[in-house]
Amino acid sequence: MSRITYFQDLLSSLFERRTSSSAKPDARDILALCNSLLADTGEVTGLQTGSALLAKYAQADQEHKLEFFQSLASDFDIDTEALADRTGEYASDRSARNLTSLLEVAEPRRQELLRRLNGVPGGTETLVRMREDLLEILNKDADLARVDVDFEHLFSSWFNRGFLVLRPIDWTTPAHILEKIIKYEAVHAIDSWDDLRRRLQPADRRCFAYFHPAMPNEPLIFVEVALTAAIAGSIQAVLAESRDPVLPEDAAAAIFYSISNCQKGLRGVSFGNFLIKQVATDLASSLPNIKTFITLSPIPGFMTWLKGQSEADPDGAAAALYTVASELTPENADEATPDEIAGLKSLAARYFLQEQRAKGGPVDPVARFHLGNGASLRTIHWLGDRSENGLRNSAGMMVNYHYDLKSVDANHEAYSKDGKVIASREVTSLLDARFDAPTPGKQANG
Repeated sequence: MSRITYFQDLLSSLFERRTSSSAKPDARDILALCNSLLADTGEVTGLQTGSALLAKYAQADQEHKLEFFQSLASDFDIDTEALADRTGEYASDRSARNLTSLLEVAEPRRQELLRRLNGVPGGTETLVRMREDLLEILNKDADLARVDVDFEHLFSSWFNRGFLVLRPIDWTTPAHILEKIIKYEAVHAIDSWDDLRRRLQPADRRCFAYFHPAMPNEPLIFVEVALTAAIAGSIQAVLAESRDPVLPEDAAAAIFYSISNCQKGLRGVSFGNFLIKQVATDLASSLPNIKTFITLSPIPGFMTWLKGQSEADPDGAAAALYTVASELTPENADEATPDEIAGLKSLAARYFLQEQRAKGGPVDPVARFHLGNGASLRTIHWLGDRSENGLRNSAGMMVNYHYDLKSVDANHEAYSKDGKVIASREVTSLLDARFDAPTPGKQANG
């Protein structure tokens, strides 16, 4: 059976290459190509038309791309009259024939168009890039939001966990992949190839990425892991060139210190929850001495939130601490007093435990991600990131989210059902009455 499948795949690949190489420039405009692709029933003509459409799109400027998306929104939407008629027919007679007829008009025609484009060689990656373009111009036409709904809906199916492949990334990984790790690192910038080598080559470092079979050379998301003897509270210590490497068999903790989504066009499609749990499970299996799986995470929205508190009450204690935090630099950060440090950590505890978005969940996006995955908030570290970026965004603080493999499912359920933030006694004890949350009804925006 496997030989037959291999032979079929080989013939299909050769067929697609032949079709692609023999294709001639198509004089039809992009709208005509869309209609033709939906009308084509033959595999050869469908591939040719789809390839021509994608080539035409690639050559389009921003104005013509906007017109293309506007056409998808208007000309390839649901036929509401036909939907109403067929819904009535199915309500009167719930036969298989009527159900099939109803399903034919129950979704926008552009969804089928995108499915057919996805079947073109290279079509999946091209559609991801196409959505990147769409996301950049959404604010130019509100109607385009419904086109984006279709992209996200289809991508959620095409990029579901069953299709993803977890691959380790190390110093022997091909250079074209490593270049993309440098490019896509979104948390702690990789400044050079030497910097990348220090993150990948040592025995106490790990990196894993998800790939999709249709995009084998494009990582979707990756995580960088440090194997350590103890829980880390400082990114400077984790990345220090002068650190003493830990032998993997002597490590007690795996620190997930950077998680980066790579594809803007896949916004809204979640990979991180699967990634962290799978990596933790794999590491627990290969290195049973590691008992603690924990992140070292930024607090990207803290200073923005604290600024809002300061503006709301210019004479309050939070305003005074915002002034202190906004004047921190890598050079003077050690001069903060114990009272100032305690006050800022207390405000961070309130930010995590009491502040809520209007639509629910913590204000902080990283907190929503990890808590939603079943992690618990364990520790708030002063000057965990004393870089200019860390000071500007979070007053230099970082936090540990603990992934206890025995309790992640229960934590996830508690968070999903009740919005409960699972936090350690160490964090809850930081709350200070001076910084009580506002009365109900005065929730944070977001």
